[in-house]
Amino acid sequence: MPLLLLWPASLVFMWFVAQSIANKPFDRALEYKVQTIARLVVVQGNTVKFEMTADTRELLRDDVDQVYFQVLGIRGELLDGEKDLPLPPLPSVVKKSTEAELVYRDDEIRGLPIRMAYVWVRTSLPDAQDILVQVAETRENRSILATDIIKGIMLPQFIILPMAVLLVWFALYRGTRPMKLLENRIRLRKPDDLSPLDEVIVPLEVVPLVSSVNGLLARLKDAMVTQKRFLTDAAHQLKTPLAGLRMQAELALRQSHSTEDLKLSLQQIGRSSIRATHTVNQLLALARAEGDGQVMPEQVCNLSDLVKDVIQDALPKAIEKHIDLGFESANVPRQLAKNKMVRANPTLIKELIRNLIDNALNYTPSTSEQPGIVTVRVFTDDQTCILQVEDSGVGIPDAEKQLVMQPFYRALGTNADGSGLGLAIVQEIAKKHGAVLTIEDAKPGHIPTGAKFTIRFFLNPRDRPDNR
Repeated sequence: MPLLLLWPASLVFMWFVAQSIANKPFDRALEYKVQTIARLVVVQGNTVKFEMTADTRELLRDDVDQVYFQVLGIRGELLDGEKDLPLPPLPSVVKKSTEAELVYRDDEIRGLPIRMAYVWVRTSLPDAQDILVQVAETRENRSILATDIIKGIMLPQFIILPMAVLLVWFALYRGTRPMKLLENRIRLRKPDDLSPLDEVIVPLEVVPLVSSVNGLLARLKDAMVTQKRFLTDAAHQLKTPLAGLRMQAELALRQSHSTEDLKLSLQQIGRSSIRATHTVNQLLALARAEGDGQVMPEQVCNLSDLVKDVIQDALPKAIEKHIDLGFESANVPRQLAKNKMVRANPTLIKELIRNLIDNALNYTPSTSEQPGIVTVRVFTDDQTCILQVEDSGVGIPDAEKQLVMQPFYRALGTNADGSGLGLAIVQEIAKKHGAVLTIEDAKPGHIPTGAKFTIRFFLNPRDRPDNR
């Protein structure tokens, strides 16, 4: 379509070019005629003589164009030629030179457009004007030549333009065919087919796009696999408390049981419902921590204040289990006190702290005679704000320190009640804030070793591991 629209415009442009080209040879011929006639002008004394020879008259003859000439004497009298030929500007306004200067102009005679060339022949007579010699001709020959030039250009274009359109169409068809094949392959894919697209069959220019789509498909596949595994594990974890609820309800419905048995069954139902509720809440917390790819709202938070709020909520549970729950904040110079301010989402950070403290309370054996100890610390250095939760429990073997951060994984050999989601939630929230979680022995070489969880929040976002 652009070629077809540009074609008429190109013809108009070429017409003006052809006119300019056609003028040049005829202007040179017109110049020769003027100079030939000017050489026939003879000044003798105070008179000017002009005699047209037969050869000159033959020179002025043309089979197509009408040729006119005019010679005016020193007093403006007509010496020969056409009397009504248009006159040029007077010699007083024409720049004079020592040699005759030929001038071209376009004009009309008897309604016909003409091309004229004239020259003022200088004389030495006092008070006499220059002799005017001018020749004019109609423009038929020029139009014919310009038309022939246009025809010579247009006729090949009638062949070249359709061929160009055909070649462009063929090139576009060949170039977009792989894209159409790729489109059909994607359209016919099953919803669960997330295999990468073939980068060989597409044009080279589209390979980066296909590579990006393949990367997206790979991430989507990983997300779906994680989601399926998560749902499977969640369903498995919920089966146990729900099965306990059903069993205890069936036992309570039996009429042969005594009041004490009924009370025991109701207590078991209560514990199972608490466990199911805790598991569901943990699942929701993990889903909230993983997020949906949206930007997480953050604000400047005082980490010590957030820890104090969570510890106050956890004190009843710690007192019930006879655990000494304490908080330590390292004394730092006034200029470093502001480093306890971290840019984070306060709701998620509280969830992180709550899960770390709950995990420590659940896995720290304690009695009234030998109370367990859980200590929460907040301190800073030049680049990070550090949160530590240390307990006096049995600790975590080195082989399991990475496994405990996976969803639903629980260390063997413990009788603690839990869903196995707490540390997975902590790990996910830490990743969202660019923080680093490490697990160490609280007292290496001692029995029990205890566990120490350390989270480093980077004060400068550019220092975060995900930005390096």
